[in-house]
Amino acid sequence: MTQGYPTRNFGQPTKRYCQTLDLKNDPELIRTYQIYHSESEMWPEILEGFHTIGILEMELYQLEERLFMIVETPLDFDWDTAMERLATLPRQAEWEAFVSRFQKCSPEDTSNEKWKMMTRIFHIYK
Repeated sequence: MTQGYPTRNFGQPTKRYCQTLDLKNDPELIRTYQIYHSESEMWPEILEGFHTIGILEMELYQLEERLFMIVETPLDFDWDTAMERLATLPRQAEWEAFVSRFQKCSPEDTSNEKWKMMTRIFHIYK
Protein backbone atom coordinates (compact mmCIF):
# COMPACT_ATOMS: atom_id res chain seq x y z
CA MET A 1 0.00 0.00 0.00
CA THR A 2 1.64 3.21 -1.11
CA GLN A 3 -0.98 5.60 0.31
CA GLY A 4 -0.50 4.64 3.95
CA TYR A 5 -3.25 3.95 6.47
CA PRO A 6 -5.55 6.52 8.04
CA THR A 7 -5.33 7.12 11.77
CA ARG A 8 -8.14 8.17 14.02
CA ASN A 9 -8.23 11.06 16.45
CA PHE A 10 -10.06 9.95 19.59
CA GLY A 11 -10.30 13.44 21.08
CA GLN A 12 -8.34 12.29 24.13
CA PRO A 13 -4.78 11.28 24.91
CA THR A 14 -4.14 7.63 24.04
CA LYS A 15 -1.54 4.94 24.55
CA ARG A 16 -0.31 2.54 21.89
CA TYR A 17 0.73 -1.04 22.50
CA CYS A 18 2.56 -3.08 19.85
CA GLN A 19 2.76 -6.85 19.93
CA THR A 20 3.90 -9.71 17.76
CA LEU A 21 2.90 -13.33 17.26
CA ASP A 22 3.97 -16.01 14.79
CA LEU A 23 1.63 -18.16 12.74
CA LYS A 24 2.44 -21.69 11.69
CA ASN A 25 4.35 -21.67 8.42
CA ASP A 26 1.56 -23.15 6.32
CA PRO A 27 0.10 -21.01 3.48
CA GLU A 28 -3.34 -22.64 3.67
CA LEU A 29 -3.59 -22.11 7.46
CA ILE A 30 -2.46 -18.50 7.02
CA ARG A 31 -5.14 -17.88 4.35
CA THR A 32 -7.78 -19.39 6.64
CA TYR A 33 -6.55 -17.26 9.57
CA GLN A 34 -6.93 -14.16 7.39
CA ILE A 35 -10.48 -15.17 6.50
CA TYR A 36 -11.44 -15.52 10.18
CA HIS A 37 -10.12 -12.01 10.78
CA SER A 38 -12.20 -10.50 7.99
CA GLU A 39 -15.13 -8.25 8.82
CA SER A 40 -17.65 -10.89 7.76
CA GLU A 41 -16.10 -13.81 9.68
CA MET A 42 -14.79 -12.24 12.89
CA TRP A 43 -16.76 -13.43 15.90
CA PRO A 44 -18.85 -10.47 17.15
CA GLU A 45 -18.39 -11.48 20.81
CA ILE A 46 -14.63 -11.07 20.42
CA LEU A 47 -14.96 -7.60 18.93
CA GLU A 48 -17.39 -6.64 21.69
CA GLY A 49 -14.94 -7.95 24.28
CA PHE A 50 -12.20 -5.65 23.02
CA HIS A 51 -14.52 -2.66 23.35
CA THR A 52 -15.73 -3.84 26.78
CA ILE A 53 -12.22 -3.80 28.23
CA GLY A 54 -11.52 -0.33 26.81
CA ILE A 55 -9.61 -0.92 23.57
CA LEU A 56 -10.34 1.95 21.19
CA GLU A 57 -8.75 0.54 18.06
CA MET A 58 -6.79 -2.54 17.02
CA GLU A 59 -4.91 -3.28 13.80
CA LEU A 60 -3.20 -6.47 12.62
CA TYR A 61 -0.45 -6.51 10.03
CA GLN A 62 1.17 -9.56 8.50
CA LEU A 63 4.45 -10.44 6.83
CA GLU A 64 4.53 -14.11 5.88
CA GLU A 65 3.92 -15.92 9.19
CA ARG A 66 4.74 -12.92 11.41
CA LEU A 67 1.85 -10.85 12.81
CA PHE A 68 2.16 -7.37 14.24
CA MET A 69 -0.67 -5.84 16.28
CA ILE A 70 -1.20 -2.20 17.24
CA VAL A 71 -3.65 -1.48 20.05
CA GLU A 72 -4.83 2.05 20.90
CA THR A 73 -6.26 2.65 24.36
CA PRO A 74 -7.19 5.54 26.65
CA LEU A 75 -4.30 6.97 28.67
CA ASP A 76 -5.60 5.43 31.92
CA PHE A 77 -5.82 1.90 30.43
CA ASP A 78 -4.14 -0.80 32.55
CA TRP A 79 -2.97 -3.60 30.26
CA ASP A 80 -2.67 -6.37 32.85
CA THR A 81 -6.06 -5.72 34.42
CA ALA A 82 -7.74 -5.49 31.01
CA MET A 83 -6.18 -8.73 29.76
CA GLU A 84 -7.26 -10.58 32.91
CA ARG A 85 -10.80 -9.36 32.31
CA LEU A 86 -10.68 -10.19 28.59
CA ALA A 87 -9.83 -13.81 29.38
CA THR A 88 -13.12 -14.15 31.31
CA LEU A 89 -15.45 -12.68 28.68
CA PRO A 90 -17.94 -14.77 26.67
CA ARG A 91 -16.38 -16.96 23.98
CA GLN A 92 -12.89 -15.54 24.53
CA ALA A 93 -11.36 -18.85 25.68
CA GLU A 94 -13.17 -20.61 22.82
CA TRP A 95 -11.76 -18.08 20.33
CA GLU A 96 -8.22 -18.44 21.69
CA ALA A 97 -8.42 -22.24 21.42
CA PHE A 98 -9.85 -21.94 17.89
CA VAL A 99 -7.17 -19.59 16.54
CA SER A 100 -4.37 -21.50 18.28
CA ARG A 101 -4.49 -24.07 15.46
CA PHE A 102 -3.04 -21.35 13.20
CA GLN A 103 -0.59 -19.91 15.73
CA LYS A 104 2.72 -21.07 17.17
CA CYS A 105 1.34 -21.43 20.70
CA SER A 106 -0.50 -23.75 23.03
CA PRO A 107 -4.30 -24.11 22.71
CA GLU A 108 -4.61 -23.20 26.41
CA ASP A 109 -2.75 -19.89 26.08
CA THR A 110 -4.67 -16.67 26.65
CA SER A 111 -4.32 -13.77 24.24
CA ASN A 112 -1.94 -12.12 26.69
CA GLU A 113 0.26 -15.23 26.76
CA LYS A 114 0.37 -15.60 22.97
CA TRP A 115 1.05 -12.05 21.90
CA LYS A 116 4.49 -10.73 22.91
CA MET A 117 4.74 -7.06 23.83
CA MET A 118 7.25 -5.12 21.79
CA THR A 119 9.43 -2.24 22.98
CA ARG A 120 9.67 0.91 20.92
CA ILE A 121 13.31 1.68 20.22
CA PHE A 122 12.90 4.58 17.79
CA HIS A 123 10.37 7.28 17.01
CA ILE A 124 10.49 10.34 14.79
CA TYR A 125 8.91 13.38 16.42
CA LYS A 126 7.66 16.19 14.24
